[in-house]
Amino acid sequence: MNEDILSFIWRFQYFETENMLTDEGARLSVLRTGYLNNNAGPDFSEVRVQIDGVDWAGCVEIHVKSSDWFQHNHETDLSYESVVLHVVWENDKPVLRKDGTLLPTLTLKGLVKLSVIERYGYLLHEKEEIPCSKSFESVNDLQKYSMMDRVLLERLDKKASQVMNLLKANQQDWEETAYQWLSQHFGFKLNDPAFLRLSQLVPLKILQKHRNSPIQIEALLFGCAGLLPELQDLEGIDKSSHEYVYIRELRREYLFLSSKYRLSNIPMSVQEWKFLRLRPAGFPTIRLAQLAVLISKSAGIFSSLTSADHIEELYSLFNLKQSDYWSTHFQLGKLSKSKVPSMGKDAANLLIINAAIPLMVAYSKHRQQPEMQDKAIKWLSEIPAENNRITREWELLDMHVKTAADSQSLIEWYNHYCTQHKCLECIVGATLVRPV
Repeated sequence: MNEDILSFIWRFQYFETENMLTDEGARLSVLRTGYLNNNAGPDFSEVRVQIDGVDWAGCVEIHVKSSDWFQHNHETDLSYESVVLHVVWENDKPVLRKDGTLLPTLTLKGLVKLSVIERYGYLLHEKEEIPCSKSFESVNDLQKYSMMDRVLLERLDKKASQVMNLLKANQQDWEETAYQWLSQHFGFKLNDPAFLRLSQLVPLKILQKHRNSPIQIEALLFGCAGLLPELQDLEGIDKSSHEYVYIRELRREYLFLSSKYRLSNIPMSVQEWKFLRLRPAGFPTIRLAQLAVLISKSAGIFSSLTSADHIEELYSLFNLKQSDYWSTHFQLGKLSKSKVPSMGKDAANLLIINAAIPLMVAYSKHRQQPEMQDKAIKWLSEIPAENNRITREWELLDMHVKTAADSQSLIEWYNHYCTQHKCLECIVGATLVRPV
């Protein structure tokens, strides 16, 4: 038994409510169950109950044992003086208000159908990755797709909040925020922290001053990333070769520009970048070269994203063919055996899904322009679904994952509800637990 299931039972009144009495013998009627409180204070607010014909308005506190009131030190917290009913599984100790009067208590043990407890226990202890997988088909599609709609909005809200936190750190500068947010996602998860740190070390305003010189943008990015080798480390390379000349030019430009903008004391370490378990086309060096192209081709990343009317404009923005050197190298000083591909459609889709769309949703909420969020969700529905371990789990349950809106919904559902066994907060889980 835990407070989660007791809160669930109270919220939906899944217990015998006819001829109810408090533990003190007073007639009890629940007029309004109230609203679940996810912050500090009593569990349910704006509750209305009638005790022996007298209406009470206030809060309800839920505990497994009534003595938990003292275990949680509620007797010293004035906010709990608003509690009008103590709902417990077991009443093992009376609770008095500050004025010495007894706090009315309702014991649910004996009032709840055992089937509710049993079904919840089954989901709670199920070892399957999706706890309800064995009974998932018994829930109707309307409830499943209602849950998908809900978790998609929750996922977008969560990511939009991350954007807003970055915006606050950047003193409401949307262009700088878009640059940092997008740069972070050029790390494609494994290198996200390194890309974000680099974008915070090298401000967009500095890079934009050199939009017409790709070599200078690359020099700033690779130099501050700590990825430029020392010239003495290139002893095996012919000093007249394009290879040597390019690296020497990068170093020369970096030394000059880092001194000019006072960046020379802040380079990152090469150890911050992850190369293991990555395909060469996904090496951070290649992604940095592609990021340099994006900065060169766009006068304003944020304005380009938010002013787009069609998703094809985003595909055009992320059609990034790195410079000639990085078309034949995966790392500085190391010639590749085959041509290095430019950014592919799959990578562009991931940038749109994880970076561009959350940015648009954040701006939509900031400007109170819901039509921009609607456009972002529409674009998600135009992008093919992601194919990963999570989406394949849902496919086994006949949840057909066709678009990125589907896959984003199901990823959020799995990560936030299934793996954390928050079945009672899930539409499907709550349906399976409720009494028949």
